[in-house]
Amino acid sequence: MQDSQRIDLYVLTNKNGVSAKILTYGATLVELQVPDRLGELNDIVLGFDRLDGFLKNDPTFGAIVGRVANRIAKGKFTLDGKEYRLSINDGPNHLHGGLKGFDKVVWLAEPVPDKDGVGLSYSSPDGEEGYPGNLSAKVVYVLTDDNELRIEYTAQTDKPTPVNLSNHAYFNLVGAENTNILGHELLLAANRFTPSDDSLIPTGEIKPVEGTPLDFRRPTAIGARILQIPNSPGGYDHNFVLNSDSGKIAMAARVYEPSTGRVMEVLTTEPGVQFYTGNFLDGSIKGKKGVSYRKHYGFCLETQHFPDSVNHPNFPSTILRPGKTYTQTTIHRFSVK
Repeated sequence: MQDSQRIDLYVLTNKNGVSAKILTYGATLVELQVPDRLGELNDIVLGFDRLDGFLKNDPTFGAIVGRVANRIAKGKFTLDGKEYRLSINDGPNHLHGGLKGFDKVVWLAEPVPDKDGVGLSYSSPDGEEGYPGNLSAKVVYVLTDDNELRIEYTAQTDKPTPVNLSNHAYFNLVGAENTNILGHELLLAANRFTPSDDSLIPTGEIKPVEGTPLDFRRPTAIGARILQIPNSPGGYDHNFVLNSDSGKIAMAARVYEPSTGRVMEVLTTEPGVQFYTGNFLDGSIKGKKGVSYRKHYGFCLETQHFPDSVNHPNFPSTILRPGKTYTQTTIHRFSVK
């Protein structure tokens, strides 16, 4: 880094040849090699071949986003009677932790004893991006021999503060340097979603997906109804309310790519998942192997609490208080058919 901070790259591998590369800058998943039905490995996450790409560009490819993932309306909230104002970096709103969120800092790393994993920690000071309290966050990536990439999160604070961490990987199960993801078949374990306004801030309502283009309760090609989305920003960018009990690991999503046979299942303890189809990729970013990443070249499944939860009392709370520990676990499980 220009300020002489050192950035390291950790490589996790399992007995099946699956591998994951984790960068300490942004605690970023920069590469994920998984086999297709013929056993051929390919990298299935978007990103860059060199560090410069992550430093100069801002699509949060593979990074941990926080202190609060997703959007906070107008960058403000009231907590225990006091109003807090955050940095604004997405139109009128605060997005993914602000101008310098957790995706733009260098995390401290150490190997995980007796596992193929790496633990990364970051201390966010009181007032960073406008948030109250000193927050100590830790993220642990573990790759198992069952072809699971586990991401476990914990955080503690000395003042009440909102916390909502997530990983922002863009997946393409054909391969990170290939074409769009519209032919991928998606299943979401969600009967409901949270409608949003034109700036992608939830209205506070929770509505059924039935009868809408957001109904993925049965496997459906991502592109099958993408043009039918009302008030669409060019694709899906919606928070889905998962059917499972929050706090228990359960299935959130399953994605199948027919040409390669790759299957990715996402399990999580979180109450929601943001499904995003790379709507703002416009070809201006050159990624791995010099490929210009265009619209719909990747999809995200960001396990999370709901967007703008801090301003909606009817949503699951994102407030962490002193003496309590924030915990979250998300698992990406890979197979073929």
